[in-house]
Amino acid sequence: MNNMNEIFPEGYAWIDGKFVKLAEAKIPILDWGFLRSDATYDVVHVWQGRFFRLDLHIDRFYQSTQKLRMPCQMNRDKLKKILAGCVKKAGLESAYVEMIQTRGVSPNFVRDPRQASPRVMAFAVPFGWILKHEDFEKGLDVLLTDIKRIPPSSVDPTIKNYHWMDLVTGMLNAYEKGNDTAILVDENNNITEGPGFNLFCVDDEGVFTPDYGVLEGITRQTVFDLAKELNIPISKTPISIEQLKSAKELFATSTAGGIMPITKVNGELIADGKVGINTRKFHKIYWEKHKDSSWSVSINEILSK
Repeated sequence: MNNMNEIFPEGYAWIDGKFVKLAEAKIPILDWGFLRSDATYDVVHVWQGRFFRLDLHIDRFYQSTQKLRMPCQMNRDKLKKILAGCVKKAGLESAYVEMIQTRGVSPNFVRDPRQASPRVMAFAVPFGWILKHEDFEKGLDVLLTDIKRIPPSSVDPTIKNYHWMDLVTGMLNAYEKGNDTAILVDENNNITEGPGFNLFCVDDEGVFTPDYGVLEGITRQTVFDLAKELNIPISKTPISIEQLKSAKELFATSTAGGIMPITKVNGELIADGKVGINTRKFHKIYWEKHKDSSWSVSINEILSK
């Protein structure tokens, strides 16, 4: 049997009203979140001791619980202290921090979800990258799959959710072919998103991102905010496969890595295969904002209130 310390990364969790080591955090097997993927979550990152855009992540978390008809009852300030506490307990300077609410367990396992008692939990682990800093110039080589993203008519993509089977299948296909990750399409074969990231396309007219069937990512929104500062035209619109392949630049956005260049699709170069000028601009200012007190807040400041 594997040692639990060998399986779990360094980290801490908050569950059932207390902080515990990550390996000790457990949920009941009858929790609707486990059995039905009936849960929502959000992920915020800490960089050098500061949460980045924490309020936007918490806003989306509360909105998601509301849309799922299980509004979070936890006080906002208490949630912030729990998230900061997980990071502090883990002794992390830079971290990936997740807040979760499941539907919980219903009495005697009745099938009526309204009778379940929602469960809030959180954890912090070391910061993880989709594309590491040292691989920035190389960029991502993505597999454009023919797998259809779950349509919004079935699962609302604006609610961050664990319905990842389509995304996981795309990841498996990509890894088996030697790609870094995958991009999925919608029912009209337009581009949607990848596992945990949004996509941006750049051409002579500006910067574009899909307007349909995708999570409205916080890093995605950050690009729109930064585009205003940089005076770069940006919009939301359908993106075809042809537009993707003929783009001058492609980049992905995620809490797990920020602004990440995509230099190859299916092994073929995008433009000249080098990181584009707009991608560089967004990447540079994105990391500069992490030190800006209007965009970030320190762990100690949260815990001292």
